[in-house]
Parts: sequence; C-alpha cells; structure tokens
Amino acid sequence: MVRIRPEDPDDALAVAGVHVRTWQAGYAGIMPDEVLSRLNVTAWAQRRRELGTAEPDHPFRTLVASSDGSPDDAAVIGFVTVGPYRLDQDPDQLDHRYGEILGIYVEPARWGTGVGRRLLAAAVNELSGQGQTELRLWVLAENERARRFYERAGLVADGQRSTYELQRPGGRSPLGLTELRYAARLGQLVGPPDRQHQ
Repeated sequence: MVRIRPEDPDDALAVAGVHVRTWQAGYAGIMPDEVLSRLNVTAWAQRRRELGTAEPDHPFRTLVASSDGSPDDAAVIGFVTVGPYRLDQDPDQLDHRYGEILGIYVEPARWGTGVGRRLLAAAVNELSGQGQTELRLWVLAENERARRFYERAGLVADGQRSTYELQRPGGRSPLGLTELRYAARLGQLVGPPDRQHQ
C-alpha cells in the first residue's frame, strides 16, 4: 500500500536515492552520460539536509510516497516538492499568487503504477490548502515521458521557455537545456488516481 506523508529529516538519504536514480533513468539520452554517472546520492542527501527541506518553516514542502508492503518496510518510492512560484526559478524570489511543483520523482521500477498520480493529487491538495488556485511547473522539453504525464493530468504548455544550465565536469561550459513551463487551474486537474494503484 502506498502512503503519502510529509518528508522527515531522516528521509534525506532515501529521497536523494530516488532523486538520483530517477535522473539517471529519466534523463538518459537527454543529459550526457558523464553527468548522470557522476551523480552521488550521499552528496545530494547532504545538500537536502543543509537546505533544510524537511523543516516546517521551509518555503517549499516535500511529500514522500512510501510503500508499506515493500521488502524495505516503509521504503520511500517517490516524492513531490511544492511551494510558491519561483520568479526566474530563483528560490529567493517567490510569487505567492501561484503554486509550483518543483519536481515529481518516482522510483523507476514504480513508473506506470499510479504513484506519480498519487503524488500529483497530494501536491494539488497541498497547494489548494495554502490558498493557491493556479499551478505552474517547468519540465525539460526533451522529457517526453514527463510531458505526457502532465498533459494527461490537465496541464498545458503556456508558451514560456527557459534554459536549464547543466554543469559539466572538467571546467567545461554548462550545457543549456530548454525547459517549457506548464500551467493549469488547480480545479481543472485530474482527481485521485485509480483505486487499483492505491
């Protein structure tokens, strides 16, 4: 059974593991192998701790999906991070009129099982509870799988574009990847997922 709950400080390593494995699977062919192969779960977990993403006063909130029936009891199998909209994707410049999903990540072995839909529904509930009425998010233009997921949920590309600068090893200049902004009124998004996936 999948359960959605707030991130706990002790989740840092598990959440970072999902994050790294999802990048490596989902961005294969989009980001260079040399970048994806160097991703370090321990370093990403430490960054989460330093940013204080699980602290109650943090402007962004992470909800995790855990599976109570997995071999690893209550293992983290996905997460979503939400908060106020970042102007120019700057976490220090927030527009509280809009909500934003900073990312939904699901353990690759769980893709297609409804976990992502559960996390999206939880994100919508969280943002609605904060008084938000409109959702925005950024997605890599080449990430067709994620774009299909958001489009099925009712989000549409609104014409805004940005460039994600991917840092590369060896002191080389960053690689610019095109991002598209998707948006929707919260009330127009899909409801809870099919019960067979709960």
